[in-house]
Amino acid sequence: MRLSPAADPARLGLCPTRLTRIATWADRLVSDNKLAGLVTMVARRGEVAHLHATGFADLERGTPMAADTIFRIYSMTKPLTSLAILMLYEEGRFQLDDSITRFLPCFRDMRVAVGGARGKIDTVPAERDITFRDLLTHTSGLTYGFMHATLVDALYREHGVDFQNAESSLAEVVEQAAALPLIAQPGREWNYSIATDVLGHLVAVISGQAFDSFLRDRILGPLGMRETGFSLPDAQHPRFAANYIRAPEGGLELIDDPTMSPYLRPRPVCSGGGGLVSTVADYWRFCQLMLNRGELDGVRLLGRKTVALMTANHLRGDMAAMGQPRWSETTAEGIGFGLGFSVMLDPARAQIVGSAGEYAWGGAASTAFWIDPAEDMAVILMCQLMPSSTWPLRRELRVLSYAALID
Repeated sequence: MRLSPAADPARLGLCPTRLTRIATWADRLVSDNKLAGLVTMVARRGEVAHLHATGFADLERGTPMAADTIFRIYSMTKPLTSLAILMLYEEGRFQLDDSITRFLPCFRDMRVAVGGARGKIDTVPAERDITFRDLLTHTSGLTYGFMHATLVDALYREHGVDFQNAESSLAEVVEQAAALPLIAQPGREWNYSIATDVLGHLVAVISGQAFDSFLRDRILGPLGMRETGFSLPDAQHPRFAANYIRAPEGGLELIDDPTMSPYLRPRPVCSGGGGLVSTVADYWRFCQLMLNRGELDGVRLLGRKTVALMTANHLRGDMAAMGQPRWSETTAEGIGFGLGFSVMLDPARAQIVGSAGEYAWGGAASTAFWIDPAEDMAVILMCQLMPSSTWPLRRELRVLSYAALID
């Protein structure tokens, strides 16, 4: 879908002059060669107040960035996977405190790493099974191979537990992960992990439908998110952005050419934790569904009470209290976690402007979004630079966006 022209910001309680600071900031990021290009969007009360595309989607070919450019959204896939599993929860298929072994027996009798060396990792039995809630809140004890922080991370790399690049199947990668130790007792710590990929597999097992088909038929199709998927059809190839990292000598280095990308063909493994591509317009449909408490344009995917549960903090305190003192480019103090999102608890403790109750997440290539029910507001940032901690883009855009509120 395409976004309508931006509405009058003043009518939506936003200062037009202050909103232009976002465009100035974005243009400067491009002129300083920090980003090839980016798209920013601010919406309030169901209408777009700001939409700005600047720079290039593909530096090598001189393709301009546009509002309908298609981006790798990586971990912004996670909220959609969480939505999918909670739709099944609403059908009575399971309870949040149910053990996942009910559907995935490969996770029985898990062990937890407590020390050792590369040659031998010492483990103890898990005190309890992993639950659906553990997966949704990243407190399952699972990890990511790219963390390079624990001996178990190294095992993930050695055993090919990689949902982005695997050539096998979703079920096989999940089973490989289940054969390895956890890094913490279930429910004990917050650790970013493959948990949402496991949820994607659970969607398939519980529904009896392939995960990508479920997402297409039950979420993306009904919401009109027709340019969101795990791969791009031929007609969309010209609008696909290039992906970059910061070069050692400065500037940008290409890491995924959009004319040769793996996303141009169907993926063997559809990653619920980070496999989707999307556009600003499509992702705004999802944001507006959430702001509307589960309904959009006559389509209801979740009940309002489930949305409230999904966007509440489920941790014992904030992420810092659960063993994660910092996250990406910011402190984790004052920030909790719901069923698929980070949740702002206290802007003062988080040391950033915002509202208690706003929820958010981002992707590895510096994409981000947040939804603020108190202000009836959603903000989306789309660009393609890895890792997401290269520049403090999210913090800067947050300040600029909130500064424009005038009512």
